[in-house]
Amino acid sequence: MALNSSSGLRLSKHDQYVEELCARIKDSYDSVSKHITIRAKKRMLAEVDVLARKGGNVDLYEVKCSPRITKAKRQLRKLSRYLGEGMNIANCYLYCGSSHSLTTILLE
Repeated sequence: MALNSSSGLRLSKHDQYVEELCARIKDSYDSVSKHITIRAKKRMLAEVDVLARKGGNVDLYEVKCSPRITKAKRQLRKLSRYLGEGMNIANCYLYCGSSHSLTTILLE
């Protein structure tokens, strides 16, 4: 397991995959943010694993340790509903850490 240099704690497998994805895509975007919590009043509604901005567009990435497309699609659909009015969501992706693969998710 990898160490988190800022706190000395070990990163979970999921967080290692989030870091791996961010390193892989960072040069393609103006900014890349991870673990963004979406809240309403005192309640957490959802969390974006990776949100990447380029110009006025935003891409959302859901990170999974294994290829769980159905769950990722459900989570991305929920995120696009919460963020859709305030952001121009261009693309949604699933990053599977075990296979290091990136899949485009089409939200109907």
